[in-house]
Amino acid sequence: MSALWQADELAAALGVARGFTVQGISIDTRSLAPGDLFIALHGARDGHNFVAEAFARGASAALVARPLPGDVIQVEDPLAALQRLAVAARARARAKIIAVTGSVGKTTTKEMLRCALAGFGRVHGAEASFNNHIGVPLTLARMPRETDYAVFEIGMNHPGEIAPLARLTQPDVAIITSIGRAHLGLMGSEQAIAEEKATIFAGLAPNGAAVLPAASKFLPLLRAQVPASARVHGFAGPGAVARLLTVKYGAEASDILADIMGTRVKFRLAAPGQHMAENALAVLTVAAALGLDVADAARALEGFTPVSGRGARRRLLVPGGEVLLLDESYNASDASMRAALAVLALAPGRHIAVLGDMLELGEHAGPEHLALRPDALAAAAKIYACGPHCKPLFDSLPAATQGAYASDAAALAPLVLAALRPGDTVLVKGSYGSRMRDVVVLLEGSA
Repeated sequence: MSALWQADELAAALGVARGFTVQGISIDTRSLAPGDLFIALHGARDGHNFVAEAFARGASAALVARPLPGDVIQVEDPLAALQRLAVAARARARAKIIAVTGSVGKTTTKEMLRCALAGFGRVHGAEASFNNHIGVPLTLARMPRETDYAVFEIGMNHPGEIAPLARLTQPDVAIITSIGRAHLGLMGSEQAIAEEKATIFAGLAPNGAAVLPAASKFLPLLRAQVPASARVHGFAGPGAVARLLTVKYGAEASDILADIMGTRVKFRLAAPGQHMAENALAVLTVAAALGLDVADAARALEGFTPVSGRGARRRLLVPGGEVLLLDESYNASDASMRAALAVLALAPGRHIAVLGDMLELGEHAGPEHLALRPDALAAAAKIYACGPHCKPLFDSLPAATQGAYASDAAALAPLVLAALRPGDTVLVKGSYGSRMRDVVVLLEGSA
């Protein structure tokens, strides 16, 4: 296997006199592999304090901002140098680049794309949700020159964050999965969210394609930001070129018949729920926009399974039998909460919802949480909750539906575990900062 970066390539990309041949790029010594270039970034911890450990673990070189022992490349700003490396990676790439943004469904759509495109060539994409000013250039810098298709997730919390990342990736196809109310407290309004999401088209490659949610009330706003030279394809809504014809929603999977730009495809998606079916529509629209065989892409999607924290399903042992865990612990918004509760409603057995706060809603937090009450009551026999924003929602529930409330996920987890019975299906969901992963870890550790 050829090196990720040859010494002369690395030197030219970084604008330095001497480079090193490296097999990979790392910003974390815990996951560093021998042969990697270690980039000492300033964050919660200063990466320069870990350079010696990086060399001990087999790093080929380190990118640093101050003199240090070893094979180092000294630059003024390691993050800016990482961005230069990303630009060079994009320039040398022959790959078709797909960029994904949206209020919900970004990571799932990215993973579906990786699955669907794998049969058409070599696919590159971030393993995790690397969607910010560090994660996107890092994923670009890690892109092998032989890549055929690369998939990038682009996220935001504040205005002005998407356009620079879109210009960095220069996507051939850009997807907006949805416009919702996530980050409402930071952005101020749904329209502001839509306007920020639409800046992904600032980086669209000449004659590229935009894939848009046709049912969104912001569709005209989104379309207006697409360059005149680009093609526009809507999915899942009025006038869309990608439509669900029939869907049989089951507890474990959905059987889908869809029309993708005039081609009918039938496939089984092992990820239940309407939101998952619509994510699949977006993915197949991308395949069609790239000129690929949509039927082959649909068959490849039959191998997709939801990732950890975003709908992964696991059976866990409890005294006397099993429970089904629906792990949605990674993040939450009003739309994704409702989608997850709808999936819980399809599941077998007694339904248990374990809910944590939706964050970054500002003054909207109270009404946004209370508005989940009808969906939660329709889906769950027992509801457990933690966090200050979920407290009014929990208190509003009928006593028979209330499971338990705790101040945080760590305190709530043992209460949930103690209440589980064989045959239950338990949904765990909340924003990342609510640490609902603590509940999942305890449930899985008890199995």
